[in-house]
Amino acid sequence: MSTARSLVAPTTNPLLEKALRDKLQRRNEVGGSLGELEPLAVRLGLMQNTLKPRFRDPQLLVFAADHGLAVDGIQGTGALAGRPTHETVRLLLANQLPLTVFARTQQLELTVVDCGMAENLPPHDRLLMRKIAHGTRNARVAQAMSLEQAHAAMRAGMEIGDKLRGNVTLLAGVGVGAHESAALLLARLTECPLRDLVISGPEMDTDELAHLLVVLQGAQGRHRDVSDPVEVLAAFGGFEVAVMVGVMLMAASKRHLLMIDGLPACAALMIAARIAQPVTDYCVFCRSHGHLGLDQALNLFRASALLELGMESTDGTGATLAWPLVRSAAALLTEVADGEEAGPTLPGSLAEAPPSEPAPFGDRPVLY
Repeated sequence: MSTARSLVAPTTNPLLEKALRDKLQRRNEVGGSLGELEPLAVRLGLMQNTLKPRFRDPQLLVFAADHGLAVDGIQGTGALAGRPTHETVRLLLANQLPLTVFARTQQLELTVVDCGMAENLPPHDRLLMRKIAHGTRNARVAQAMSLEQAHAAMRAGMEIGDKLRGNVTLLAGVGVGAHESAALLLARLTECPLRDLVISGPEMDTDELAHLLVVLQGAQGRHRDVSDPVEVLAAFGGFEVAVMVGVMLMAASKRHLLMIDGLPACAALMIAARIAQPVTDYCVFCRSHGHLGLDQALNLFRASALLELGMESTDGTGATLAWPLVRSAAALLTEVADGEEAGPTLPGSLAEAPPSEPAPFGDRPVLY
């Protein structure tokens, strides 16, 4: 893909950052320090370019796809181990997983995106069909997808991101083999040891780990010469990662908050950041399980999860539980305490020249 002018603007703004910190300091003098909520509040203000960050219509997107690696006995990890992708999606749509209970409680609008499941599910008002193919090919014996499919999936994601209501998106990926494909992507793009990304913990069965490494190292060897981010994506998959890349790029170009949950979402963010590095400025990280590979993925971004609850649940669960923390951090800057003046939305000269609105999707240069 040709590289064009990035539409994702960095959030760096020293004048606004100082004003945000000063505003929090004035509140500290009355109510005391609120620890890690304060730097989070500053980041939210910088993302939205305002002293009063506000969120509306939060969207939870779960991207589902199948992976050809599954034919080599890859069964998935954690809460999804052994469960077919279409069954996980069916449970999501039927509100039978904790993720959906929490999402409903937090007033998050849940949409499942079929990016490439092997099975076809009946139409549902919360199922968005963007199927590129019925699963990827086995990356150990061929490219997981063609470059044309990778491009198509990213464009589908950009279209989703352009049409999203609200200004905050929670993202997670599910599917048999999704974790393993994401590990392959991250290992190639960062040179992180593959073993560190796939080992679930010290209690992981040694035979299972050995089999997993044989399969994945075979895929690594077949595509040893691939280094371009989109070509790496095509080599290893999956469709859910490719669609997430497009969503992230488009949402960040609109200065939306992205809540990243799980290894597939981290892999998508790594690719998006290679296309437009400032996209990471708009991200906070969450986790839904204690997999050691996710520790390594978060380390690659020099990040930690907002919550560490010791869960072993479907990706996206941690993001739904962290959402109230994000809202609370924004409220530190936005909500007015009794007897307090509302104050300006922007400091000093920034109020005189607010940033222009992003161009409509059809008028924008290509992001990649």
